[in-house]
Amino acid sequence: MGAPHNTKRYGETWNAMDLAVMQTEIEKFRDLVVVSGGWAWHFMSPPHIELKHAHDHKDADLFVHPNILWKMMDRMESEGYEKIWTRFDGVTENFVRYTKVVAGERPVKVIFDLFIEAVVSVETPVGIQVVEPETLLSFYRNKHSSVECFSVAIAKDLLGRGQNPVGHVKMADFTPWVSAAHDGRR
Repeated sequence: MGAPHNTKRYGETWNAMDLAVMQTEIEKFRDLVVVSGGWAWHFMSPPHIELKHAHDHKDADLFVHPNILWKMMDRMESEGYEKIWTRFDGVTENFVRYTKVVAGERPVKVIFDLFIEAVVSVETPVGIQVVEPETLLSFYRNKHSSVECFSVAIAKDLLGRGQNPVGHVKMADFTPWVSAAHDGRR
């Protein structure tokens, strides 16, 4: 989602089975991580249709406090995750990627991007810790690339109006964005 949006593809949805697998995997680590990026927007939003342009679900960006990193590594190893190389290895000490393939009706590759640092978090209505929304928005300058996703725009608007995006009904209403694209206004 780092590339400019192809508005002709607005309305496309994520595969529900892939999302269920990813969510289950994230929840296994809920006591050790603060969720960031697209999955943070997902968890702070009321139930909604999982549009590909609403927020990014292809990987999970997770913050792990340095003091409990060892717990995270132990659990990841016991769950079958393996570290993989990225272009950021050796460039930054506080980032590492782990993956695993979950077998099922069709295999699902789960990617966890770990940021080893403490962040300000809030609890979502579903009991998952996510990066506090204003802090999360600031990460779109250096940690996340999906700056055009609908959730980012909606959260910016809500915060600009003094409203909290966590659990806000507008965080699940992407109709105006899809309609604007189809009408040529976006």
